[in-house]
Amino acid sequence: MTAFVSALDLFSIGIGPSSSHTVGPMRAARTFVEGLAADGRLEGVRRVTCSLYGSLGATGLGHGTPDAVVAGLAGLTPHDCDPDEVRGAWAGLGTDGTEVRLAGTHPITMTRPDVTLEPRTRLPGHPNAMTLQAWGDDDALPIAEETYYSVGGGFIRREGDAPEQAEGLRHPLPYSSAAELLDLCDRLGVNFCDVAWRNEVAVHGEEGIVAGLDAIWWAMAECVANGLHTEGTLPGILGVKRRAPEVRRRLEEYDRDEHVRDTSTEWLHSFALAVNEENASGGRVVTAPTNGAAGIIPAVGHYYLRFVPGADQEGIRRFLLTAAAIASLVKKNASISGAEGGCQAEVGSACAMAAGALCGVLGGTPRQIENAAEIAMEHHLGLTCDPVAGLVQVPCIERNAIAASTAVSAARLALHGDGTHIVSLDTVIETMRQTGLDMMTKYKETSEGGLAVNVIEC
Repeated sequence: MTAFVSALDLFSIGIGPSSSHTVGPMRAARTFVEGLAADGRLEGVRRVTCSLYGSLGATGLGHGTPDAVVAGLAGLTPHDCDPDEVRGAWAGLGTDGTEVRLAGTHPITMTRPDVTLEPRTRLPGHPNAMTLQAWGDDDALPIAEETYYSVGGGFIRREGDAPEQAEGLRHPLPYSSAAELLDLCDRLGVNFCDVAWRNEVAVHGEEGIVAGLDAIWWAMAECVANGLHTEGTLPGILGVKRRAPEVRRRLEEYDRDEHVRDTSTEWLHSFALAVNEENASGGRVVTAPTNGAAGIIPAVGHYYLRFVPGADQEGIRRFLLTAAAIASLVKKNASISGAEGGCQAEVGSACAMAAGALCGVLGGTPRQIENAAEIAMEHHLGLTCDPVAGLVQVPCIERNAIAASTAVSAARLALHGDGTHIVSLDTVIETMRQTGLDMMTKYKETSEGGLAVNVIEC
């Protein structure tokens, strides 16, 4: 089965703070009520309950998961909803119940206890699991019950469904490993982005994929701009102050003085901070490949446009296509879910994507691109996911800024070689998968270990 996943699916426009804990559960809840409507059972529903298991239960409150569930039941979708309609959708339910219109039409009454957090219960399908039940007049037996897994990056899988075939039959250039991708590039005399382009065109057409890539980039750019100009404090008990606007002002002052040092790396940091502060506030972001790692691809893309001579929008399209080609390998052969593999699966994957993509638009060969991605991933192996207070803030925001720097360094280091290296990208991806399996659960998005238990929250 091909590894390739479309850039239009990997880079999905949604809301913060988490692709797996906010976007995925919202999609699952909406899918559930849409199924009820399609089966003609929606009118008989009087009550809906949801149980959040494992990582969703452990850090769901900090990630806004119950709010996302209620918003999804009401028919909202991550890509076009007003983020303000999601915030407080569950927390604002009254003690006597509040009306929620399932799929935007059928009214029921919901209370906060209708969504329960069960962090100690872990279902075998995935650490991010949730079970939805629809009830009628008979409280003894639900009308419908479905379990969904939020498998990272906003992707969901319903229990019992067959594995996705990832459009494999429609892709003219399938591959399942980096070695196979390199072989395709060698035989056809093309680069990573060209392989991705041909696969995308086969599914979406030339106009469709260009429009889709441009929409993704404009959403990323808008997120950066919003983050650079929005002051204030992030939600939650930590009281984290937004830093991106102050960094931007200082850098603008430095840049007006032509004798001041090169500020390109500091701008790179500011771009990443801006995105992840927007994400932490529940704003509009693009999964890249997750929300927790959403700042790295936009930051490196902005670095390319601002500091690389000759950079243009066509280069950004090639940048995104190359990143998607690399992310597809990680998603198929390891994981992009922090609850499954720790932060190495999120920030490590995003760093590898950005490093390879930047290497490509800087003129790198296929083997240099593969080398850049490998360097970036290798130096994130073992990175834990231990968010303080269950919020996507500490250490997540700074981690994106540092990983963006690592991506640029990896790309430029790879460009100084001929692509020959000891550890292959396939090997490091497999190592990341094995490391994730070995990593203790408390270090995988549960806030039960590491910084989460060693930082005083208030």
